[in-house]
Amino acid sequence: MKDQTPGGESTPVVRQAGAPTDTVVVLSTAPDELLAKRIAHVLVEESLVACAQVGPAVISMYLWQGELEGTDEVQLTFKTTADALPALYARLCDLHPYEIPEFVVLGVPAGSRAYLSWVAQGTRAAVQPAAGDA
Repeated sequence: MKDQTPGGESTPVVRQAGAPTDTVVVLSTAPDELLAKRIAHVLVEESLVACAQVGPAVISMYLWQGELEGTDEVQLTFKTTADALPALYARLCDLHPYEIPEFVVLGVPAGSRAYLSWVAQGTRAAVQPAAGDA
């Protein structure tokens, strides 16, 4: 994480500069709470996300194959790093029943130094190449 915040290391809030290790937030949904909890558990356990939040049920309205749909879904929010996104997306697709699961990435322009470092450390194992790959 490149510190671009005036004040340097003593500043508790830092700006992110677009590095691969920068924290991002990923939004998704699941068709029910049980599956949402399973997806969250697996993604944290595999270090693809540092934190997964299972939110409240919502009703999503959308057009699918020309038909208006109104579906109960459970919100999912993931905290991860930019370099974990390809592996996270692939794994989410493996775990998800939808043909096209929601996968929306939000940039995090700034945050507390401690939290951003924690997210980077929590996902490091998923993005580091295996010892034989280096």
